[in-house]
Amino acid sequence: MNQISIERSTLKTKIDKVAAAFSRLKGIKEGLVGAGHACGIEFDEWDWEVGVGLYGFLRRAIATGDSKAIDDLVAWYSWQIERGLPPRQINSSAPMLPLVILTEHVDRPDFRALVEDWADWLVHKLPKTEEGGFQHVVKERLNDGELWDDTLFMACLFLARAGVICDRRDWIDEAVYQFMIHTRYLSDPVTGLWYHGWTFNGRHNFAKAFWARGNAWITVAIPELFELVPSLSPSDKRFLSNVLASQVRALKRHQRDDGMFHTLVNDPTSPVETSATAGIAYGILRGIEAGILRPEDRVHADRALMAVLGQIDAEGVVQGVSDGTPMGHDLDFYRRIPNLPTPYGQALTMLLLIDVLLEEDTKA
Repeated sequence: MNQISIERSTLKTKIDKVAAAFSRLKGIKEGLVGAGHACGIEFDEWDWEVGVGLYGFLRRAIATGDSKAIDDLVAWYSWQIERGLPPRQINSSAPMLPLVILTEHVDRPDFRALVEDWADWLVHKLPKTEEGGFQHVVKERLNDGELWDDTLFMACLFLARAGVICDRRDWIDEAVYQFMIHTRYLSDPVTGLWYHGWTFNGRHNFAKAFWARGNAWITVAIPELFELVPSLSPSDKRFLSNVLASQVRALKRHQRDDGMFHTLVNDPTSPVETSATAGIAYGILRGIEAGILRPEDRVHADRALMAVLGQIDAEGVVQGVSDGTPMGHDLDFYRRIPNLPTPYGQALTMLLLIDVLLEEDTKA
């Protein structure tokens, strides 16, 4: 099987530009600060958008040995903690995933204490749905009785890794349980695709939307969980491997010839969307590396990779990324979400490119 080959120098240049553009994003809808900014991470708000962004930024820093980027992360977290963190909910838990990994690289007892306290809060104080699901509480609303596919990436990966770092098997078990209950209510057994949400209040999947970025959170989260928790039981691995394989079989059928995915995976009239395309491609590569997916699936990741590379502009901003997407009650809601530069678009692209770069280094 032929694989697309990209020069290492080209990949490295693209990754560095995307990382630099992430650092210059001040906030959603605010665009980039001037190129002469004082360096460091500019994003002001502690919430999911930057949480995902920080994860991609950290993975790049670790993979390339960028100590300056690590220092920037430490400075950003120190500043946020000093100024006071926002109320805890699912989306504000997203920055905790890069933070728990950061504690493995820097000696900061205050970071470790925050990790332990936040993980304990998720388990014992976050509102739960029926059957003990993590209710998708966000800053705007409680979302009573609702499960969203975003939750597994935004909160459960953090909880799982915190369980490993803090030697808390109960936290790991809770995180894995959340993967199971979300699979039960959000994974469609007919198609293998994932619905955006489920509500126990009425017991339905809202618009029955197979939202592309929501599906990407799953394609990414399952192989990431395997890496973050090496001690997963064989039965848990078997179950989640089959969930991912089923989803990817469906995703492959809906990929465009140019490599992109539509905002609604199964609706070719909906806009194409870059962050989902990058996330799905990254998840496929990680799934292959974990032995979950077949090497033949690589062609779909390669096709998506080339599409994503074409969406990176001269300043390193990833174009074609849709804005944050709350729960839609009709499919047209998803078609109308506008595009704008986002930390998560930068991050999912960094994750994809870094994975390809590391593979190139291994082959060399």
